[in-house]
This record gives sequence, C-alpha cells and structure tokens, in this order.
Amino acid sequence: LYPLLPLCLVTLLPPALLPAAPASPAETISRAYNLALYMQKNTSMLLQLYLQHQGSPFSDPGFSAPELQLNGLPSASIPFLTWQSLRDDDRLTRTFGAFSALAKYLQLVGDDQADLNPDSPALLDQLEAARLRAQGLASNTAAIMSALGLAPRPEADILGPVLFGASAFERKCRGYIVTREYGHWTDRAVRELALLKAKYPV
Repeated sequence: LYPLLPLCLVTLLPPALLPAAPASPAETISRAYNLALYMQKNTSMLLQLYLQHQGSPFSDPGFSAPELQLNGLPSASIPFLTWQSLRDDDRLTRTFGAFSALAKYLQLVGDDQADLNPDSPALLDQLEAARLRAQGLASNTAAIMSALGLAPRPEADILGPVLFGASAFERKCRGYIVTREYGHWTDRAVRELALLKAKYPV
C-alpha cells in the first residue's frame, strides 16, 4: 500500500498546481505587442507633462534638444535600414537592453522629480507608471527570447555614483532625455513586435 502513496498524491494534485505548458512564441509576442501599443498611447503625454514642470527652457513652446544624449542609455536613433538589417535575436537583445536601462533611469528620474517637484503628484505617478511598463516590456522581451531559444544578456549596472551628484539643471536634462528616449524606443518596439507577429502568427 505505501509504495502507491506518491502516485496517489500526484494524481490528487489540483490542475492549478501542475506545471503549465510553456507559452508559444506567438503568445509571448502578442502580449508584448499589446503592452507596447498601450505604452505608445501615453509616451507623448508623459514627455509634455515632464517638460511643463521643468521651467524654461524646457517648458518653452517648441523645445527640443535631440543632440542631448545620456551615457549608459541606448539611443533609439538607429537608421531604419540599419535596424532592419539586424537579425531577430540582435533586435530583441537591443530592445531588452534598452527597456531594462529605461526602467532603471525612470526610477532615477522619479527620484529626481520627487526632490525637484514634490508637489506634482500627476508627474510622479506618470513616471512610476512608465517605469513599471518599461520593466514589463523588458520582461516580455526576455520571455520572447526564451520562447525562441535565445538567452538575454545579463543586465549591466548602468547607474554609477557619478549620476547622483548632478545639479538641478543636469537632472532636468537627464529626465528630458529619458522620457524622450522612452517614447522613441516604444515606437521602435511597436514596429519590431508587429513584424514578429507577422512572422510567428498564432
């Protein structure tokens, strides 16, 4: 009787406790695509809300400074043909790295704005929501790579101590670059995931 106990316990396990089947590439791509589309609807609003709270010159009409870049944050300004010539695994790796970095930088920008604009809950809430979405898209991209048999590279520690000694103006510039690149990378992710959806249909 006793040797049969393990078999009985296995058969009595509720279905919810049994290992779930791994998601297919199409399922993981669809989840990531839907999240990226949702993110895309909010990126422009986040950037405008951020600029409105920083004072001149950021809040001046038509403000734009595309030449400003941030060390450690991948730029989305990759020529279209160059991006399209990359293999799927290269594009996914870059997308994963970008949103992993953006999640960390959005946390930093949120901390900066909690100090610079503590009485602006709408801005702080939007920055936190963007951070969570960037983190979610990085996780979804990692899931796609796993479903395709690829392994994401280990995340690097991009926030060095030098970042925390910036002046108020430098922190405002940093936040502008991060919110701008968040929008650009989200646009790129939507296009990339649309191509993958067509390549791996449900």
